[in-house]
Amino acid sequence: MRLPAATASRNAAITGSVQNDLGSHPSREHQSGRHARAEQALGTVRVDRRPVTSAESVAANSAWWDADADDYHAEHGEFLGVADFVWCPEGLREADAGLLGDVAGRRVLEVGCGSAPCARWLVERGASAVGLDLSAAMLRYAAAANEATGIAVPLVRANAERLPFATGSFDLACSAFGAVPFVTDLDGLFTEVARVLRPGGRWVFAVTHPIRWIFPDDPGPDGLRVTGSYFDRTPYVEVDGAGRATYVEHHRTIGDFVRALTGAGLRLEDVIEPEWPEGHTREWGQWSPLRGALFPGTAIFCCRKLS
Repeated sequence: MRLPAATASRNAAITGSVQNDLGSHPSREHQSGRHARAEQALGTVRVDRRPVTSAESVAANSAWWDADADDYHAEHGEFLGVADFVWCPEGLREADAGLLGDVAGRRVLEVGCGSAPCARWLVERGASAVGLDLSAAMLRYAAAANEATGIAVPLVRANAERLPFATGSFDLACSAFGAVPFVTDLDGLFTEVARVLRPGGRWVFAVTHPIRWIFPDDPGPDGLRVTGSYFDRTPYVEVDGAGRATYVEHHRTIGDFVRALTGAGLRLEDVIEPEWPEGHTREWGQWSPLRGALFPGTAIFCCRKLS
């Protein structure tokens, strides 16, 4: 699981020198001192909104999460845990939601596992889980947590657009903010997930709610203003001085997700929009009690492979 980071402001400066006046997106946190170090290491100087290839997305996001893994876990590791399944910053846990059903004896693929606390939680409940991620640094954290907990989760480094597993290998697949927002070929990702699932297998994934893309990345009152178009799918791209992508994220509408899922032979059974829990005061970038009381921050899609 790799829950999102989020920007503090849509117009905040990247690396303290170049004004980000092109707009950011709702799941990056590049303004805090910790995450700024990754940007400095990668030479990030500005934000672009432009098309990107799959190869650009893979290279940029692999480098980004490798550079940010230490600071990310220093900031969010306690919330994520080492053997816990948290779907979203609202704090919805699989233990309470039961979106995957009974996992005992089931073979499960976690797509974009990060340090793999979800996969370890699944193993503790009798599943045979595999964690897949693009970032070698994230997988190092996963391997260290495997050793620390004694919960052995096989870990695979790969691009989710081309899953290195045989057809029909898994009963379930899941993703908590991993991989889905970062791939260029959404149709290809869902087709691959459907391929590795057995008939009737479930695919459940959480992403930043698409409506969040129209608002500034601000947990306060400024984050309640509409400043962008919901229908603008142009990728958010951070670049270095030579224009090379250092981070890429993709926006899709609810309709885009539904069409990609059905096109891959997956049936959408439910969409969960977690409400902000009473008494939950934690801010996670642009996730906050103020915004959470007014509109959703997370969408969880629950799907099943058709027979």
